[in-house]
Amino acid sequence: MTHTDPTPGEATLRRPELLTLWHTVHNRLSTGRPVTRVRLGPLDDTQREALADLLGLDRLPDPRPFVPLARLEEAVTELCAGRTVREIVTELIGPLGDRAGERRREDSERAALWSWLADHDTVRAQPALSNWAASCRTAGLIGGSTERTRTLLTDALKVLTALPGQAEPLPVFAARVLNGHAHALDDGTPLSTLVLRALATLYDMPLPQSTADRRALWTRAGIADDDLSATVLIGGLRAAGDGLLAHVTRVCTEAGQAASLTLAQIRAPGELTLSAVSPAVVHVVENPSILAMAIRRFGRHCPPLVCTSGWPNSAAIQLLRLLADHGAVLRYHGDFDGEGIRIAAYVMNKTSAHPWHMTAADYRAAVLRHPHGPQPGRITEAPWDSELAKAMAEHGTAVVEELVADALLEDLAGAAQQKRPPGCP
Repeated sequence: MTHTDPTPGEATLRRPELLTLWHTVHNRLSTGRPVTRVRLGPLDDTQREALADLLGLDRLPDPRPFVPLARLEEAVTELCAGRTVREIVTELIGPLGDRAGERRREDSERAALWSWLADHDTVRAQPALSNWAASCRTAGLIGGSTERTRTLLTDALKVLTALPGQAEPLPVFAARVLNGHAHALDDGTPLSTLVLRALATLYDMPLPQSTADRRALWTRAGIADDDLSATVLIGGLRAAGDGLLAHVTRVCTEAGQAASLTLAQIRAPGELTLSAVSPAVVHVVENPSILAMAIRRFGRHCPPLVCTSGWPNSAAIQLLRLLADHGAVLRYHGDFDGEGIRIAAYVMNKTSAHPWHMTAADYRAAVLRHPHGPQPGRITEAPWDSELAKAMAEHGTAVVEELVADALLEDLAGAAQQKRPPGCP
């Protein structure tokens, strides 16, 4: 207590034999829940005598007695007029807690954290990552801390947003994306493990178990690709300008040939403009066979076409971003299966591409013509059409891009006619 000279009543309350009582009351009141009585004990004889004196009992209580809080309040008031049990235990033991309130606050913070993760732009743009977000929630908080968990998830989302990489080593990528922390994604760090889990979910792959597996997964995400091994197929691009990229695209297009551009060529310096209709439309496909069919049909008049060859690497994404930066409108088509939808969502999230014949109506029309395809695999939502995943689940049939090539080529034929100069065969 704060009094220099305690009153007789205060001295009674401060008897050492009553310390167990006050500790027990303090603990119960700190739960934050209503308290009507407390259970003590086992008490020795001196503690039982002190409790009997405090409560005015005519006999010793049991060694493990129940003490009504109302009776304790009466005893405290009789000894120290105007004082309460809460005041007494606060002075003798310390400030009261509110464990129930703290649990409610923690529950609210956890709920807000997982809601934030599930609704994050990166997760919503690539619905396959919702399974990763759910696994993070199942794993629980890191070290029991909402703040630490949010910080780590924020860094993981920064990394996922920045992928694919720019053909740079992992430490260089980490330093660029994570404010100079070059070793934040080193093998075995919590952040590296979290990001690799997300990538495995996105690509529908098993979790990497070895150093080689983890390195391969990073490479697939565009980390440590070198400027030569990362390539992208193109056809029909006529880029004006004095740089290598413009020259290569013009030469190949005039020859009626496709080209395989390296990341080094895409990065080569030089001015670049698109010499097509304004705004230039660049069609993007998933499978090389579509590009090959277009080149065979249209030759030097093939409209601008880019092929990601499945999951786009750093070269594909860099080229598409470069084209969009120079005014191109990107239109994407891929396979109607689980992975094809994830690839489409990825391309649209990483670039400004729009869907091209990729709606639920397009799928239903295609599956009517080709009803006996393989199973579509794991189906995730298509951010551009909420009905597409439902339609695929209903039919349970994949439709690969080659089966709808006629519709795609008809669209390209219209674009090719627009590009062809008057009188040109």
